[in-house]
Amino acid sequence: MRKKIVAGNWKMNLTLSQAEQLINDILQAGLRLNEGQEVVLATPFPYLVKAKSLLKNTPGFYLAAQNCASEKSGAYTGEVSAEMLQSVGVDYVILGHSERREYFQESNSTLAKKIDLVLANGLKPIFCCGEPLEVRKAETQNEYVAKQLEESLFHLTEEQLKNVVIAYEPIWAIGTGLTASAAQAQDMHAFIRAQIAAKYGREAALRMTIQYGGSAKPSNAEELFACPDVDGGLIGGASLVAADFVAIIQKLG
Repeated sequence: MRKKIVAGNWKMNLTLSQAEQLINDILQAGLRLNEGQEVVLATPFPYLVKAKSLLKNTPGFYLAAQNCASEKSGAYTGEVSAEMLQSVGVDYVILGHSERREYFQESNSTLAKKIDLVLANGLKPIFCCGEPLEVRKAETQNEYVAKQLEESLFHLTEEQLKNVVIAYEPIWAIGTGLTASAAQAQDMHAFIRAQIAAKYGREAALRMTIQYGGSAKPSNAEELFACPDVDGGLIGGASLVAADFVAIIQKLG
């Protein structure tokens, strides 16, 4: 049985006191996670140590960083390495988010290096892939996403792939007010799973957790999570409101 994961990507939001309050509000909601369900909080770098201390006694809750450097160490002012993240107790690292790709020009080859460093340090990548609006309009989204997978992930062994989570982000549905329909989400998730099956075999594909990352919220999470190939969500804005994030987690079933 593959994991069902709801991850909250806080992006560049909240002060430390606000972050503490949000985590406490989520934990005090009394969520009961089923076996195979996880909640992941991706806080800004300065809050990771505090967040780890708040989450440490809560089964099923894990900590993520929102990015890491593509180099192991050295004279890279302002960067944070995978080794540093491992040393403070991070469990997951989000890689290849559409904002990193768009604003910081992160390429598929750069992301392959990051994937390798994250795995080498015993962390689990949440690898983001997905197409912009013009690609969706041209109906070439499958080819676009397949290239992202091929160039960033498919150099891995099957054993390494077991520690990777994929998040499909239709970029045109992030912060735009648009949302992919459940059918659109399911179609792409099934396509991604088929690509993995073609490369690594059916068992590896069935084991892969594929999250939906396109503006999921309490009103549409249940329908999205009911899709057979959608294994939870990578949540942006709604993860900053405890009641909304808790409501989304509860839709995992």
